[in-house]
Amino acid sequence: MDAKLARKIMEKQGYRFTGKHSVVKVCHYTKSSIKGKHSCYKNKFYGIQSHRCAQMSPQTFCSNLCDFCWRDIETSDSITMKDGIDDPDLIIENTIKEQIDLLNGHGGNSSADIDKYLESKKIKHFAISATGEPTLYPRLGELIRKLHDKGITSFLVSNGQFPEAIEKLERENNLPTQIYISLDAPTKELYGKIDHPATKDYWERFLKTLNIIKRIRNKTRTVLRITAVKNLNMCNFEDYCKLILKAEPKFLEIKGYSWIGTSRIKLNEDSVPSFNDIKEFSEKIANILNWNIVDEVEESRVCLLMKRDSKDRLIQIEEN
Repeated sequence: MDAKLARKIMEKQGYRFTGKHSVVKVCHYTKSSIKGKHSCYKNKFYGIQSHRCAQMSPQTFCSNLCDFCWRDIETSDSITMKDGIDDPDLIIENTIKEQIDLLNGHGGNSSADIDKYLESKKIKHFAISATGEPTLYPRLGELIRKLHDKGITSFLVSNGQFPEAIEKLERENNLPTQIYISLDAPTKELYGKIDHPATKDYWERFLKTLNIIKRIRNKTRTVLRITAVKNLNMCNFEDYCKLILKAEPKFLEIKGYSWIGTSRIKLNEDSVPSFNDIKEFSEKIANILNWNIVDEVEESRVCLLMKRDSKDRLIQIEEN
């Protein structure tokens, strides 16, 4: 697809470009929180303030074509970095500017919480997860460091296919506040079937990333996240647990798949697990690991598992 056409399509989908290949898109829960309604489950789990969180991506291409992914793959993969790399300062500045602009209409909304609306202009979190694989952005470490210098926390979501990029973040002391690695399948065969990775050595890459996650667990907050799809990857409990123990993350999230976006072409509504399905799956994993389900949000069909709960799972926000 032509890049100009792809850009127009993404803008119609609610994305704002913050450079040639970087984007921001206001999360549903950001708007909901400003209206005094539900916040994202990450608010309950980790203390992330939904109304002050910017959901963004430094680039939009992904090396995996996961069956459960909601993104418009053909469109987002058409935006490349061949015309130059966006500057981290520019990305941050434009992300904040565009997010504030996208939320401006809430100022005159009678249902809005005016205090939250005013606070939303002082963004304190960057969720580096809107679309694409962020570790492919070559200046990711600079972006994270500059965010932290501004008192903004960073939450990086990765498919784990580029362990060398995570090693670079560690080596340069630019690790994010919290790093999520998607644990999509318990075995190599199922991973290939579900994620359709572009890399031939995808399983070896993923296992190397799990080793890195174990190594950095005392340097940053580490999370493995399972997107649980009914009749697809809610199986092989022992194999899942071997991978989890290999990484020894601080947190394990098990969240139900939602039948949205382009995933509706590949999957059907029967693929959506109920909260009871997620709770039962989480209990089986917890029992094998001898971990605990320390929190849950039924509305989002998600459970949080830890070896043991601790007060420090709630992030402290630095106010300037």
